[in-house]
Amino acid sequence: MKKVLCALLSAGLTAVCFSGCGNEAVTVNGTVSETINLTVWSAEEDKELISEIAEGFKVEYGSEADFNISFKAQSEADCKDILLDDPQAGADVFAFADDQLSALAAAGVLMPIENADRVRAENLSSAVKAASVNDILYAYPITSDNGYFLYYNKAYLTPENVQTLDEILNIADRGGRYFTMDWSSAWYVYSFFGCTGMTVGLNEDGITNYCTWNSAEDGIKGVDVLKAMTDITGHRSFLSSNDVGFISGAENGSVIAGISGAWNSDKMTEIWGDDLGAAKLPTYTCGGKQVQMASFSGSKLIGVNAYSKEHYWAERLAEWISNEKNQTLRFEKRGQIPSNINAAKAESVSRSPVAAAVMEQAEYSNLQRVGERFWDPPAEVAMCIYADNPPGADFQRMLDVMVNKITAK
Repeated sequence: MKKVLCALLSAGLTAVCFSGCGNEAVTVNGTVSETINLTVWSAEEDKELISEIAEGFKVEYGSEADFNISFKAQSEADCKDILLDDPQAGADVFAFADDQLSALAAAGVLMPIENADRVRAENLSSAVKAASVNDILYAYPITSDNGYFLYYNKAYLTPENVQTLDEILNIADRGGRYFTMDWSSAWYVYSFFGCTGMTVGLNEDGITNYCTWNSAEDGIKGVDVLKAMTDITGHRSFLSSNDVGFISGAENGSVIAGISGAWNSDKMTEIWGDDLGAAKLPTYTCGGKQVQMASFSGSKLIGVNAYSKEHYWAERLAEWISNEKNQTLRFEKRGQIPSNINAAKAESVSRSPVAAAVMEQAEYSNLQRVGERFWDPPAEVAMCIYADNPPGADFQRMLDVMVNKITAK
């Protein structure tokens, strides 16, 4: 995903070996056992989690082979580009954002997975869809939370207050505080267009985009959205800020609500404690109506490199990382919402306001399926509005230029 979340840190490539074993055969239960070398790529923050999961895997399958499992930090957001550059040098098993799936499958880095029917039965349908191309499953879902929602401070806002953006801004204003979201990212700008009836997405070629955000037909028009955004940015309690600004504002008390994702749940709990609130995105005033803010959604996936020299065991390890027990462990250690149906029903998950917000927002979310040309134009328009708040701007022309750039061949 272009965002993902993915303030997850980069590919610091220091290998951490979870077993001291060499490459020679060793004796297990009195018999000679092969040494299986496997490498896992995942986010830097997953190192401790993957270490624990790997130890469990070695216990589970230790009677069949000796395992040397290494971890390398690799940003999930950049995984596709690294793999496509040289798939044979890639990890045996790797975590990645679901919007990279089509390219990896088309390049032959991913093959249809084994036990697909069981994986479909055990995981949420939205996560299964995110892991599929043309209804063929190419990876194992491990989360269902690759999207965004509203965080709010319950010391200032109630569940009723956060239903509309107007009310959030007005309450923030009365206290001299702020609501924040990131207008420099088209990932978030999508929220204003996603429930208007206007559309954006990939064409059948899997590369170029279609987009109707400049629509001037009946109903909500593109210019209505830009006028609404102008009203929002004109409010003195609105602040466009990335995750760093959101967190620092929450820490110093200047921000009482903001739009972000589950990757910040631990930090926000640390800051707001019992006052942490989470909810679906609010509605905003557009064309004289209250329009629900939308979101991109998605899942983190575990893939098996088709070029792995240990493909059988790489498949077993991917299954192990993505099973119910380890998705529950992932939630407990990393706060990431499970895609496994049973894990999502666990008491620890059901008590989480963040998990509840993710599931509530799911009704108003769509899988992120856009080409590379989508990302810059909406952010440019949004930041132009945010910086200048132009009272007499030709919004239709701005939208036409934006759409031409998004849909360019």
